[in-house]
Amino acid sequence: MMNELVYYAGDHSFDLTIEAESNDVAEHSHGDKPRPYLCTVCDKRFLRKRQLNWHKEIHTGAKLYPCTECEKRFSTERYLRQHMNAHSSKYKCTECGKCFRSNQHLKTHRRIHSGEKPFECAVCSERFTQSSSLVLHSRAHSGKKLYKCHECGKCFIGSQALKAHQRIHSGEKPFECTLCSKQFTRLSDLNQHSRVHSGEKPHVCPEFDKAFRLSHHLTSHMKVHTGDKPYKCSLCDKRFGRPHHLQKHRHFVHSNLRPHDCPYCGKWFKGIYVLKRHVYTHTGAKPYSCRHCSDCFAWRDQLKRHLLKSHNEGTWFTCHICQKKFSNNNVLKTHLLRHEDVKPYVCNECPKRFYSKGELKFHQLKHSDFKQFCCGYCGKYFKHKFYVMVHFKRCSVKLGFKPIF
Repeated sequence: MMNELVYYAGDHSFDLTIEAESNDVAEHSHGDKPRPYLCTVCDKRFLRKRQLNWHKEIHTGAKLYPCTECEKRFSTERYLRQHMNAHSSKYKCTECGKCFRSNQHLKTHRRIHSGEKPFECAVCSERFTQSSSLVLHSRAHSGKKLYKCHECGKCFIGSQALKAHQRIHSGEKPFECTLCSKQFTRLSDLNQHSRVHSGEKPHVCPEFDKAFRLSHHLTSHMKVHTGDKPYKCSLCDKRFGRPHHLQKHRHFVHSNLRPHDCPYCGKWFKGIYVLKRHVYTHTGAKPYSCRHCSDCFAWRDQLKRHLLKSHNEGTWFTCHICQKKFSNNNVLKTHLLRHEDVKPYVCNECPKRFYSKGELKFHQLKHSDFKQFCCGYCGKYFKHKFYVMVHFKRCSVKLGFKPIF
């Protein structure tokens, strides 16, 4: 695996063994101009010989300049000098205290606090803080994926996305959390994960007193204020603010594919993340730990409620009718339907209506012969999870095995 030289700029990381991602964008923004300079190692082409020489350092590992303050290394003295500015606090954000290698990077970072996104996509109107981010985003609409994985043939719109993907094949996870030792393939994933421990939420909604750990969470939230939902489902006319939300909706609501099965009870799931959450019920794993005390929880919602009740951290969602408090706004919305006696979920087999999707799904099993829960010992199937769990314990004792849960 090739060595990577990384410097930090806010919440983003850049590969300095070749052009930074912004330079990567610039390289491919010259239309059909010929690129006469060819790298004989990886067949990548460049407009200028200087760019090729910089790129070659990724293969040779030459000219490595170490920082005396931290463990980072750089391909040129100029990059090292710029990096040292972060240690000298020359370019420091007055809002959050973060330091940057140049005044331009500081200006770009400040847009996180101001909410300014001057670069707008002409196709979907999504806005960005940097022009390079807009250029990369535009490739998603144009279908241009210039970077191809030689292992599986999958293509990507940017070199950084390709590099992160290639670690799937190599198994490399070079970025490790110093608090919980969890490892990541990308530095940006580690930076985002670190906020789970620190509680940092730098992305603040200017309309409402609410903050978010990730910038795209704020972007999605802002559409609550604007009502902007440009992506429409052709099957049920439901609208969404982001394209991947529409894709998830189609998969989970309109598709019957369930490719992931539980190794303990045999239940099938549409998504791997839902399966992982389900497996916690069998293994007893509690991956969500409180940063204030030693308590651990199986579900994120349990941790959120614990922080609210025990440490007064976070915001309760209160029912304006009965003053009941909820840790989740979606649960509050479902609760309000009961006050209004609104039952939006209708069974397609009978006239019964229900307050929540979960109640409807449970009811619909009465009309179906489908038994999605299976005992891993004897192979008997059940309609409801509760019944298979009771049976599973009895079956394991009967066969002389120790129950898993």
